[in-house]
Amino acid sequence: MSINELLATLKALDIQLAVKDGQLAVQGNRRALSDNGLVDHLRSHKTALIELLEQGLYTHGRRGMPTLPANGIAVGCTRITPEMLTLVDLDQAAIERLTDLIPGGAANVQDIYPLAPLQEGILYHHVSASGRDPYVMRVDFALADQQRLDAFVQALQAVIDRHDILRSSVHWQGLEQPVQVVWRSARLNIDNRADSPDAEQPGLDLGQAPLLRLVCGGADDGRVRASLLYHHIALDHSALEVVRQEIHACLLGQGATLGTPVPFRNYVGQALLGVSEAEHEAFFRGMLGDVVEPTLAYDLQDLSGDGEHASEHSITLDPAFCLRLRAQARTLGVSVASLFHLGWAHVLAGLTGRQRVVFGTVLMGRLLGAEATERALGIFINTLPLCLSLEAQEVSSAIRTTHQRLTTLMRHEHAPLALAQRCSGVAAPTPLFNALLNYRHSSPEHGSGELWQGIEVLQARERSNYPVVMSVDDLGEAFAFTAQTAAGVDPLRTCRYLQRAMEQMLDALEQAPAACFERVDILPDDERIQLLQHFAGSRSPYESLHTVHWRIERQALERPGAVAAAVGEQVLSYAELNGLANGLAHRLIALGVRPDDRVAVVARRGLDTLVGLLAVLKAGAGYVPVDPAHPDERIAYLLSDSAPVVVLSQQDLLERLPGLSVPVLLLDQPSWSAREDNPQVPGLSACHLAYVIYTSGSTGQPKGVMVEHQSLSNLVDWHCQAFDLKAGSHTASVAGFGFDAMAWEVWPALCAGATLHLPPAHIGNEQLDALLDWWQAQPLQVAFLPTPVAEYAFSRELRHPTLRTLLIGGDRLRQFPRDPGFAVINNYGPTEATVVASSGRLWPEGRL
Repeated sequence: MSINELLATLKALDIQLAVKDGQLAVQGNRRALSDNGLVDHLRSHKTALIELLEQGLYTHGRRGMPTLPANGIAVGCTRITPEMLTLVDLDQAAIERLTDLIPGGAANVQDIYPLAPLQEGILYHHVSASGRDPYVMRVDFALADQQRLDAFVQALQAVIDRHDILRSSVHWQGLEQPVQVVWRSARLNIDNRADSPDAEQPGLDLGQAPLLRLVCGGADDGRVRASLLYHHIALDHSALEVVRQEIHACLLGQGATLGTPVPFRNYVGQALLGVSEAEHEAFFRGMLGDVVEPTLAYDLQDLSGDGEHASEHSITLDPAFCLRLRAQARTLGVSVASLFHLGWAHVLAGLTGRQRVVFGTVLMGRLLGAEATERALGIFINTLPLCLSLEAQEVSSAIRTTHQRLTTLMRHEHAPLALAQRCSGVAAPTPLFNALLNYRHSSPEHGSGELWQGIEVLQARERSNYPVVMSVDDLGEAFAFTAQTAAGVDPLRTCRYLQRAMEQMLDALEQAPAACFERVDILPDDERIQLLQHFAGSRSPYESLHTVHWRIERQALERPGAVAAAVGEQVLSYAELNGLANGLAHRLIALGVRPDDRVAVVARRGLDTLVGLLAVLKAGAGYVPVDPAHPDERIAYLLSDSAPVVVLSQQDLLERLPGLSVPVLLLDQPSWSAREDNPQVPGLSACHLAYVIYTSGSTGQPKGVMVEHQSLSNLVDWHCQAFDLKAGSHTASVAGFGFDAMAWEVWPALCAGATLHLPPAHIGNEQLDALLDWWQAQPLQVAFLPTPVAEYAFSRELRHPTLRTLLIGGDRLRQFPRDPGFAVINNYGPTEATVVASSGRLWPEGRL
């Protein structure tokens, strides 16, 4: 006897359950309790019963439940009027439009009532799905022969005849609210095919009952293959199990022994007439009102998928571990379900980087309220958001808080998900969450034996529009996890995260229950080793042993005529750029420049300045960029502190460089000629200085940060690989001359053989409209904009005709309201980390 069947039996016998001092207390008729078989079942399910009672998931009797009005449509009725509909308000015209859609008209209509809460959400996804309906489920069978198929069809039709939900159609066009119409008679639709039923299946028409279809075809082994398609709007996981059991009974000729079915209208009525919408809204506003950012595991925010390509993996926990887990739950006076909800919250915290998370939990409406729903058919479950905070809590305290939040949520199990979501601070259409936890009591799989002789269940397929779904099956003596994840996400990895979280939580409860919950981690040992050891030291894909200028010299050799840089109509080929830089580099070396010396470059951006930067690297020195837009005092400080051996500048800036004791070379009036021979600096390696960038000095005097070639080369390789920058690509440089982002713009482009576009000298960074107009006119594929400039571009709703990727950084992005037509990548890193330490894609209206 399953636990659901046991609960139904206890209700029928008026046996009441309670928990006293951690033990199951049973009260009822002495004769009923003298049944040894019933007592054995109580002992067998004792642990699960205690958990259900402690969590408030099971109550005996009907106290506090609303009285439901009877169905007003009598058998033989040929005209339905508004007063006959006791659960929905429809005018006569709407009723007649509905009955006209039903074969047989009003005479074939048994009842009309609204959808249950989860049905409303499923209908929304059905209507909005652009392709495959994510809630058409499938069970595959292999039957020995046509005779077994005929018997199966007959048994299934008998089950359809018994249950109103299987004879219901769903309608919404032209109505103020969707309704379901129960047909008095609905015949199973059978699709006989010459080929295998594995072929592409059409969806199910929600306007036609029953919401099932049997697709039959041949198989290579001579058997009959059949696929039963059913819609999740009519059946949940538990209801499908009831269907299976009743088919068994009918196949054995025992259909007459099945009890009277409970109408699904009873559940719908209790959902409608129970807790008011105002009470639901007050609760969810209290829990979610200050939640302003979504919880998106793996950064997946598309909830419109059909789950067809989802991956699935299951693991089963060790029975000894399960016993320890139940013991701790009993000690704390909470359900094991509460522990798993907290564990899943911790996994999501790790995946999203936040300590307060929201996820959907599947509530099993069969265990609270409706009488005898354990044997009823329909969609009794509901998915509602649960918000948990893990910050600064002891492990034991976090578990008790989770248990209390779950218990309170159960009182609102009939609330529509849409109502709960609109109570949060996350504005539609951004999803509030993308991950579900489905904790359910399940029976271990057993062989079907003679009941299914000649009929083999091959596989059952369930899908969801949510990209991350974790199902926890409580099997009594063990627990099993099943993760279902969108394409590209490893479900085994997700299972292992939850397994690790539960192991760490249990260890903490047994050894240090007062420990801070934040110390519980989710990373399995092998992944931790991979992250901290294997990934941390790997440089194998990169050319970090080479200097940056060596790589540009290679480009000049391999594609000398390709355009390296352009300012309007002025261009420099790679050969020209390399030759001019060679001439200046030889001049610097003649002036005594050596590896690790500093050469200051006080100049406006332009082609001659680009030549100067490359020449400094070729001479073995590190360049110090000094933006002439700085005040004279800052320029003087930078030149003094960096102690350059040579200064490169431009004619009109000389008056701002008084009293220098080192040589000054003018980039715009070169006294050197281009040369083909690349300088050979003895001992120069990737460990030598490439540049010195001075920080802003916001906390005192600016500090110089020295960056070596190997670090810069590492940035170059990552950038080219991550953003597909290659020969023939076009990019730009708009960052301030003295900022490290300029190095990020320039050197990856030139090392890759791409074309670097520079704005004309008369367009300054403060002239945002002119700068963006120029930027938009360039044929760029990947480019950088400082975050404030990008934010201004978004406010202009700027679209770039060729751009694939926009890189931003340097400040916090405060608004990103709509898709600009290209990927937006946010980057962060201190100057000491060579520009970029972390990088990630942003989504419109997503987390910023």
